Amino acid sequence: MTHLLSYFHCLFLKRASAPGRIVLLVLLLFTMSTLPGQAQEEPKDTTVAEVLTPDWPLDSLGRRTPRGTVQGFIKSIADENYDKAALYLNLDSTLQLEQDGAKLAHALQRLLDQGGEIIPYSLINDTYSGREDDNLGPNLDRVGSATVNGEEFDLFLEKLEDPEGGPIWLFSSQTVQRIPAVIEQASKPLADKVMPQVAVDTKWNGVPVGQWFFLLLIVALAYAASWVTIRLVVFLIKRGWRRAREEHIAGIIQAFTLPLQLYLALWLFIATTQRVGISIIVRQQFSQLTVLIGLMVFLLLLWRLIEVMSQYLERRLTRKRNQAALSAVLFLRRGSKIAIIVFGIIAFLGTLGFDVTTGLAALGIGGIALALGAQKTVENFVGSVTLIADQPIRVGDFCKVGDTVGTVETIGMRSTRIRTNDRTVVTIPNGDFSSQRIENFAHRDRVWFHPTFGVRCDTSPDQIRYLLVELRAILYAHPKIDPESARVRFVGIGASSFNLEVFSYVMTADFNEFLEIQEDLLLRMMDVIDASGSGFAFPSQTVYLGRDTGLSEEKTQASEEQVRQWREAGELQLPKFTPERIQELRNSIQYPDSKAKS
Repeated sequence: MTHLLSYFHCLFLKRASAPGRIVLLVLLLFTMSTLPGQAQEEPKDTTVAEVLTPDWPLDSLGRRTPRGTVQGFIKSIADENYDKAALYLNLDSTLQLEQDGAKLAHALQRLLDQGGEIIPYSLINDTYSGREDDNLGPNLDRVGSATVNGEEFDLFLEKLEDPEGGPIWLFSSQTVQRIPAVIEQASKPLADKVMPQVAVDTKWNGVPVGQWFFLLLIVALAYAASWVTIRLVVFLIKRGWRRAREEHIAGIIQAFTLPLQLYLALWLFIATTQRVGISIIVRQQFSQLTVLIGLMVFLLLLWRLIEVMSQYLERRLTRKRNQAALSAVLFLRRGSKIAIIVFGIIAFLGTLGFDVTTGLAALGIGGIALALGAQKTVENFVGSVTLIADQPIRVGDFCKVGDTVGTVETIGMRSTRIRTNDRTVVTIPNGDFSSQRIENFAHRDRVWFHPTFGVRCDTSPDQIRYLLVELRAILYAHPKIDPESARVRFVGIGASSFNLEVFSYVMTADFNEFLEIQEDLLLRMMDVIDASGSGFAFPSQTVYLGRDTGLSEEKTQASEEQVRQWREAGELQLPKFTPERIQELRNSIQYPDSKAKS
């Protein structure tokens, strides 16, 4: 184990970059310091090393572990070597003269054949210490059950020590005491009763030949019974439940049909072989196969459910034309299937008795090294999942991401493409895309109109009042301006201008239409500023020559006279317009202007 991990570490250290080497070196030191059999503090503590590398010799009968004891006992009775099988029983030393080990071993076989069971090999502990999480104590392991005179009892193994100090697992003395002393007390199995005597007397691998043929018959009958049962249940569900005809519900029912049929057939096979008295030798040999089939059925169910759900989501997203979410579903489907395959391989190898711990540790170290190199790929995938789940943008949206402005064309699993106003395509990795500030213009319901006009500093206060009234009147009168948001304010005195701020929302989400409306408003407001006798100020110096007449006195007097009349009549709409005046002005501007078109 240590050499294998060291090899993987050295291999990746040679190929990694400088920062990666530092990280992998730290992982190497940490992993090597925590490996079983390596002292983490002082060298004087060698308990773990002694447990992993025992100094006792191997037991020729394979009784060092619970699994080895059960396998050795089954093999001995298959060879009809009951004297050897007796060596797997813990015969009480005080009663050993009265106990016939061979007869007890044979009787235990008959009990197991009659209806007893032993846990499949892959589920029996294969360590020296046995199971420690079964609440039976450190020296007992349950491995099966049997029935005597209608009373069921558990079969236990207990751990003893041989002269060398090593563990020896035997069928416990308590279990041996429950075995009938006379073989005839165990009745003849049903399988032997219905078969010809020739098929009973002729044996293969310690089992009557007839039982092998009987076993094949049970397989066929179990599968036929499960097929009929499941088909009948599905038929009744479809007839009695209206929703069962819906596409996704029908798909789920179809996905469960075959796995449930196989699982029911497996259960019927196990129960029937136990009831009719098929030899424990055959059943225990098939125990590994039943566990593998059960695991295969579970993985098949997961596979079919993933297929059904992904196809359902694929059809829905296709109808909605959500390509980004569709690509995510396809990617997750492939990833889930790969995970099922990997999990299945590991589980199958573990069930067959292979030690997958070393391989998993090596894969873990390799996965860490791979993750260091695929960090950006993982980051982009997480970013794409975030974009799909949160949906800050969609294909076709006009948005601003960082300094990039344009229309979203595609949202892929690794990157997003944006078509800019220059008609170029900018590709942004989804990891960077999701971490940036995203401004989406496609979801706004109206557009902000907010110019600031700087008029000349020699504009009189009454001229400014004239401008405030007339500019507001334009906003209130325009049919495309929200009157609740419309305002014009004298906001300050600049270095070379008096500043009038316009604030309003144009009631359109189409930016092209907004530009048309903005153009119309600006032209009307320029006419008002010109009519006031003032003008726009510029950040420049003005040199007055003798021929310059200055501001128009006629227009200045006219605007001031207009303000005076408003004031005398009580109609000066400052600091704000009255509701009556606003209502009077609403939609009084003709837009588009028919005169401008002509």
